[in-house]
Amino acid sequence: MSKYRKNPVPVPVPTPVTQPFWDATKEHRLLLQRCAKGHVFYYARTHCPECLSNEVTWVEASGRGKLYSYTVARRPQAPEFAEDVPYIIAAITLEEGPRMTSLLVEADPDNVRIDGPVEVAWDDLDELAMPYFRPVR
Repeated sequence: MSKYRKNPVPVPVPTPVTQPFWDATKEHRLLLQRCAKGHVFYYARTHCPECLSNEVTWVEASGRGKLYSYTVARRPQAPEFAEDVPYIIAAITLEEGPRMTSLLVEADPDNVRIDGPVEVAWDDLDELAMPYFRPVR
């Protein structure tokens, strides 16, 4: 059962490329990819988006960042989200550099601060854990 959503579906379906990311979420570890030249990126892919190197490894991220941007969904994007409104869709700039889209939880939709510090908040589901973010208090 989801800690943050009333209806925890849809759930991402891991692919061979994303499987290490989702396996790590079960252990509450946030992974990013880094290429041989040191570029760190998110979302998972087979080649670095900056230099196109296919020499990529997984590295553990801190789980901390800043709120870059957000929107408050007051109408659900799909029927599965109807019970969750209002919810905050956020773009997070991670300490390691990449930007990640997620939900901002444990936050008042009418009192959200751009550039405010955030940290990962894990939502354990049966198959995996969802990495959401919450404001640092």
